[in-house]
Amino acid sequence: MLNQKQKEAYVKDGYVILPNVISTKDLYGMQNEIDKWIEESKSYQDNYGKTKNGKARFDLEKGHTATQPKLRRVANPTDISEAFRNVLFRGPAIDAIVDLIGPDIKFHHCKLNIKLPGMETRVDYHQDQPFDMHTNDDHLTLLVLLDDMNEENGCLKVLKGSHLGPRYSHYDGDQFVGKVSEEIQQICRRDSSNIEGSAGDICLMHTWCLHGGKANLSQKPRRMLICDYTSADNYPLMPPIVPADETGKIVAGKASRNVRFREGVLELPEHYKSDSFFGAQGQKGTEKEAM
Repeated sequence: MLNQKQKEAYVKDGYVILPNVISTKDLYGMQNEIDKWIEESKSYQDNYGKTKNGKARFDLEKGHTATQPKLRRVANPTDISEAFRNVLFRGPAIDAIVDLIGPDIKFHHCKLNIKLPGMETRVDYHQDQPFDMHTNDDHLTLLVLLDDMNEENGCLKVLKGSHLGPRYSHYDGDQFVGKVSEEIQQICRRDSSNIEGSAGDICLMHTWCLHGGKANLSQKPRRMLICDYTSADNYPLMPPIVPADETGKIVAGKASRNVRFREGVLELPEHYKSDSFFGAQGQKGTEKEAM
C-alpha cells in the first residue's frame, strides 16, 4: 500500500502521513459514536465506566459540566464499539501497517483523544514505547484523524528523527510522569513538525518518536484515534497500563511462538494511579484521586 518514498520517510523521519485512508462510512460511524459519548458524559460529574483493569473508560477534564462537556479521553473504544473495531482490526489502515512491520501484526491497545473548543488539555512531549515496553522495536502507533487537524486546533507535533535515539527517561526522580525533562520539552517545542491533515487521513508513527501537542485554541473540535500495534514476535515486558479486551489479537498474518529481542537496557514504566496518562503528566481531571 505504501510506495517506496513513503517507506523511506518512515525510516528517516519516524512517521509518515497517508491521505484519504479511512472511508467516509467508517469515519461517520466513529464520529457518531463520539457524539453519543459526549452527550452521555453530560450526565456525569466524575470519570466513569470501567476498563478491564478497573480504570475509568471515560476521562473528563477538570471543569466538565453538562453545559460545557469536557470528555478528553475514551480508553479502548474497540471494547465497546463495532465502528472502531471495523477500522482497527481490518481494512486499509492494517494493510499500511503490514507494509512497515509486517506481515504478522498484533493489536495492543487504543484510545481516543478529544480536544473540544474551550478545553485546556495538552499533550506534553513523550515517547509511546516507555509506557508499554516491548522486546523489540517493530512497534508503531496508528493515528486516525477524525477531524481536520492543524496548528489552530491543537494538531499533533512530532520531532523528526527522534525515533533513532536516545531513549529518554519518563521519570522525575522516583515518580513516573509520562513525559521527558523540561530541557528536552523545550527542544521539541522549538523543532517539532506539525502533523496536519484532513478527517480520514492517517499517520503511522514509530513508538520511539518524541511527540506532543498544544491545547485546542479554535472553535473546531480535534478528535484523534490512537492505536498501538506490534509485530507478532514482539512481546510486552509487563502488563499493559490500560489493557483492551483484544490485547494481543492478531490482525494480520499469524501468531508467532518466537520472541525477538533488541539489545540494550530499557527503563520500565510505573503503572500510574490516574485513569489516563493526562493525570500522570500533571493535568487535573474530575477523578477523586487524580494525580
